Amino acid sequence: MRTTFMQSARIACVSLACASATTLSAQTIAITGGTVYPAVGPRIDNGTVIVRDGKIVAVGANLAVPTGATRVDATGKWVTPGLVNAFTTLGLSESGGPQFSGGYNDTQAQVTDGISASFEAADGVNPASTMFRPSTSDGITTVGVWPSGNWVSGRGAVMDLTGNTVSQMVVKRGVGMLLNFDAGAANAGARAAMFGRLRELLVDVKQYALRKAEYEGNRTRAFAAKSSQLEALLPVARGTMPLFVVAERASDIRAAVGIAKEFALRLVIVGGAEAWMVAGELATAKVPVMVGALNNIPETFDALGQRQENASLLRAAGVAVTLIGNGPGDPLSFNVRNVRQEAGNAVAYGMSWDDALRAITAAPAEALGVADRVGALAVGREANIVVWDGDPFEFTTRATHVYIRGVLQTGLSREDELTARYRKLPPG
Repeated sequence: MRTTFMQSARIACVSLACASATTLSAQTIAITGGTVYPAVGPRIDNGTVIVRDGKIVAVGANLAVPTGATRVDATGKWVTPGLVNAFTTLGLSESGGPQFSGGYNDTQAQVTDGISASFEAADGVNPASTMFRPSTSDGITTVGVWPSGNWVSGRGAVMDLTGNTVSQMVVKRGVGMLLNFDAGAANAGARAAMFGRLRELLVDVKQYALRKAEYEGNRTRAFAAKSSQLEALLPVARGTMPLFVVAERASDIRAAVGIAKEFALRLVIVGGAEAWMVAGELATAKVPVMVGALNNIPETFDALGQRQENASLLRAAGVAVTLIGNGPGDPLSFNVRNVRQEAGNAVAYGMSWDDALRAITAAPAEALGVADRVGALAVGREANIVVWDGDPFEFTTRATHVYIRGVLQTGLSREDELTARYRKLPPG
């Protein structure tokens, strides 16, 4: 067992060494001759993307290649922004393997009142997670990392999948607060009681902001949460931090929109199995929605209206749609990479190709408040770029080059290592 563990450790060290070495090789790069899909503008045939010091400095047709630039010939290939999977637990959880008794799971705080608002997802991320490389090899360059469980789960972060430390990886911390519309998790017993508790909590957050000194001097009534949790919720109550609400049922989504309007909150819906039923209301309220497109089988009675046209119907109504994983096989961690198949399915069920690409690049970047950094091939953005050997929404298409911040990602995944190890079976 020890030998196996040491071998695994060596593999991880090799991958980190590769990442470190390539980080030092950041330079001027010109990706030429491909069909470029910027995600925030029209397709560019025979396009060129020029990168310098990890940033995109030019995108267009017939651009002159700078002297000394490393040229990447993308003739016959497709060039897109790095894909953004906005809703994952990557780095917070790890799948178990045959040599381990199980993976780790740092996604959930242990609390008794259901409120863990001060939980900061970025603080628990393992930068050596074996889940990163399988994601980057399939074109994922940026992820939203979120806690799970409880009623108020905590705060999410956005990370580029490169770097040896969390500080190197993080694009932005505290991008939003996650709340589950789950009466049990809220210790409320019923939806109506949960909505009442949520209103009480939001009122108390505002009271706490106005009366901190009195609170500290024990001159207020008891509030609905501890001071650390109220403090963490202040940006939500002030409207400077979005509230991401996990809700599937149409009536729950409508209730979330109503409470957001009542308290002037910035709302994002996550899950949204029945969101298509209230698409017009979401569009009017300008509420973005994060939905999957692979699975249309209801897992609960809250999702009886789930359908695969959900994303396209929402988009047709004018809703800002982000595609996230709802397919089988751990879509929040191991199969984060499958978000491009979610996009392909969304196209099969009525969404335009351009909207589907936007739903896994620019739209999630906007919903997470990092559109000035990632999600598009545009001047000034980080050089997160993928070159594909075909349509990225086709199952058999492969990413031939994946750049994050202008650095080619070359490390091997554990899958690659295991494939090489067992390609030639011992004589049996």
